[in-house]
Amino acid sequence: MLSFHRAATVTLCSSLLVLLATVARADPWPAWRGPTGQGHCREKNLPTKWSATENVKWTIALPDAGNSTPIVWGDKIFLTQATENGKKRSLYCLSRQDGTKLWEKTVVFDGAETIHKTNTYCAASPVTDGERVVVFYGSAGMYCYDFAGNELWKKDFGPCDHIWGSAASPVIHGDLVIHNFGPHTKSFLVALKKTDGREVWRSGEYTGANDFGTWSTPVVANTGSRTELVMSGPGQVKGYDPATGEELWSSRGLEKEGGKDRLTYSSPLVSEKYVFAAAGYNGAAIALKTGGRGDITDSHRLFRIPKNPQRIGSGVIIGDHVYVVNEPGVACIELKTGKQRWDKPIPGGSWSSLVHAEGKLYLTSQRAETFVFAANPNDYEEIAVNKLDGAIMRASIVPSDGEWFLRTYKHLWCISPK
Repeated sequence: MLSFHRAATVTLCSSLLVLLATVARADPWPAWRGPTGQGHCREKNLPTKWSATENVKWTIALPDAGNSTPIVWGDKIFLTQATENGKKRSLYCLSRQDGTKLWEKTVVFDGAETIHKTNTYCAASPVTDGERVVVFYGSAGMYCYDFAGNELWKKDFGPCDHIWGSAASPVIHGDLVIHNFGPHTKSFLVALKKTDGREVWRSGEYTGANDFGTWSTPVVANTGSRTELVMSGPGQVKGYDPATGEELWSSRGLEKEGGKDRLTYSSPLVSEKYVFAAAGYNGAAIALKTGGRGDITDSHRLFRIPKNPQRIGSGVIIGDHVYVVNEPGVACIELKTGKQRWDKPIPGGSWSSLVHAEGKLYLTSQRAETFVFAANPNDYEEIAVNKLDGAIMRASIVPSDGEWFLRTYKHLWCISPK
C-alpha cells in the first residue's frame, strides 16, 4: 500500500512538473509587436487556417469598441478597454485558458480629450516584464500594476490631445519604462523608473499642431555595435541612447513634399544593417545604414521614396527586404535600392501590423480577415485567408505558445488547433 501511495505521489508530482513546464514554455508576447517590438515570433507550427467556427478555442464579448492589441504572459492576457465614451479606461487581466476576466482596474477620467471617429480611447497596448504591467491612458496618465492588480505607481504627464487621438504604447527596457508622449502641442520621449515611476530622462521634445505629430512606438534594438532607441518623429527619424536619452544620430527625409503634414503613424524597423521608417498621410519612406553619428541624412541614407500610400500599420525587416503595410495592402521593398518588388492590395485595407513566424507573414484586415502569405521577396505567395465574425478589426494579431489571439471591435478570439 505504501509503495502504491509513493508511486501515485511520484506520478502526481511528475504530472504537475509537466504542467508547470508547459506553462513555463509558453512564449510570451509582452508588448505591442512582441519581445523585440518588431513583429518577429520564434515559434513554429502556428495555425495557418481558422474561421469563426474552425480552430476556435474560445471567444468573449467586449463591452465596447477597441483598437488596442492584447499582450500575453504565461497564463494571463492583458487588454486595455475604454467605456462610456472614454470616461472609464480599464486594464483587463484575462485567463488565457478560457478568456475569463481575472481582474479589472479602471481609471475614471472626467476631462475632455479629442479622438478621431476611427480611433478609440485606450488605443495603446499594455507592456509587461512578467512582474508588472504598465498602461498609458492618454490624458488620464500612465499606470503600473502588479500581476494581482495592485496599483504600484501612476504618472500624470498632463493633457495629450490631438485631432486624431493618441496610440503609442509604452516600452520596457531594462529597469526603464520608455514612452513617446503625444501627439500634443508639446510632445517628448520620456523614461521612467519601472519600479516607482520616477522620471529618469526626457528628450526629443517638439511642438506642433494638428498637421504635426507621431503615433510611433519607439523600438530598442541592437544595431551590431550598440543598443539604440530608434524613434520615427515628424519629418525625421532619430537614434538615442536608451539609458540616458542622449541623441546619437538623426536623419531628415520623412517630411511630406512642401513641408506640411508631418505625420508618422508606423514604428521604425531596425536590424543590424538597416533602419526603415515611413511617414503616413502619403508621406515619404527612407532607409538608412546603421552605425552613424550626428546628422546622417547624406552619409547613411540608402534611399528616399517621396510619396507612398497611407501607412498606419508597421512592417517587418527580413534579410535585405522590408515588408510594409500600406492601408490598401502590403508590399515588399528591397532595402539596398528602394526598388519595390511587389505590391498586393488587401480587400478592406489594413491598419494592423505584420507578424513574422517561420517564414510566414500574418496581416489582419479591417474586415476581420487574416491574410497568411510567404515571406517571399520575389512575389506575393498567399497561403490562406481566414475570416472571423466582426465588421471591424484594427488590432494586430498576437501569437503565444501555439495559439493566436485576435481582437475585433467587439470580441477577443483565441485560435488554437489544440
